[in-house]
Amino acid sequence: MTIVLMAGAVQAQPRQRRFQQEERPRQQLQQLQQQKKSPSSAMSMRAQISFPTAVDMPEEVVWRRDIYRELDLTKDENAGLYYPVEPQGKEVNLFTYIFKLAQNGYIPVYEYPTDGSDVFTDEAKVQMRTILDNYHIFYEEQDGKLKVDNSDIPSSEVRKYYLKESAYYDQANASFHIKVLALCPVMMRDDDFGGEATQYPLFWVKYSDLEPFLTRQTVMTSSLNNAATMSMDDYFTLNMYRGKIYKTNNAQGKTLMQLCNGDTTKLSDEQKRIEKELEAFRKNIFGDPEKKDSLDSIAKLDVKTKKVKTKSASASSTSSSSRRTKASKPKSSSSSSSSSSGSARVTVRRQRH
Repeated sequence: MTIVLMAGAVQAQPRQRRFQQEERPRQQLQQLQQQKKSPSSAMSMRAQISFPTAVDMPEEVVWRRDIYRELDLTKDENAGLYYPVEPQGKEVNLFTYIFKLAQNGYIPVYEYPTDGSDVFTDEAKVQMRTILDNYHIFYEEQDGKLKVDNSDIPSSEVRKYYLKESAYYDQANASFHIKVLALCPVMMRDDDFGGEATQYPLFWVKYSDLEPFLTRQTVMTSSLNNAATMSMDDYFTLNMYRGKIYKTNNAQGKTLMQLCNGDTTKLSDEQKRIEKELEAFRKNIFGDPEKKDSLDSIAKLDVKTKKVKTKSASASSTSSSSRRTKASKPKSSSSSSSSSSGSARVTVRRQRH
């Protein structure tokens, strides 16, 4: 009787309700699959709360400019991303950290095309096995997983990074930001005959995929104070890196070197011009501070004018006193001469005409 009543209750339920009950396990399965694909799924809930990430760049902004920079890790500002070359306990450099995350499947990597563009689609994804084979990095395969020893990771050869950043104005909160969008490690392999090192851009990695993990890794920011450290995410969020601009998004899709026809002098001037444009936009985003558009600027101007007036008044008083002394001197000399000569004084009355 119980079985018959339960079967009748099921049949008595509306069709839409039965469909919702059948569809709920499918939705839960899809949510689990999406969570597995996201990079933050490798982190526990406690780690996600302890190491929050920055807010993504809004899609609709009124002003934006994408810039590509070349980070030289031999420079002191970027040296914290290069050392230590081999892992020393929990301390690893940026490339070793990215390499292990990609090797274990926590983050996807994308191919670097010959034209230097960046495409972050499923078709552009590249497997780590392909990268290891293309650049002759020794690895072993155990139980279907790739294994690379720390000594075989070419972190010492990665001495450059290509970095894509976006400078934009967020009209929602009226603020100017510079956000890192992607990174590309560049391997520099020296020539056996002592020539220049050959550059091999390995792959692109999206910073949004890498960001949850960079919050847990620190970088040294000063050679004088070894206690001055910060997370790698803060390092990139605060734009502590330094690099020369080699490309901007333009209608022609060319690099600055191509636009300057290979002239290094023009290239340097163009890089400085772009840097000045960005700095001028950031400073003048709320208007020219030199113009009198606020009470504070008017007050400052009044103080300046008062100072100028006091200076001019003091200058005029000194000049008048000097004139008086000059004018008094001949009178004293004439009176002394007249008294000494004993001649009578002659007065002249002014006549009205």
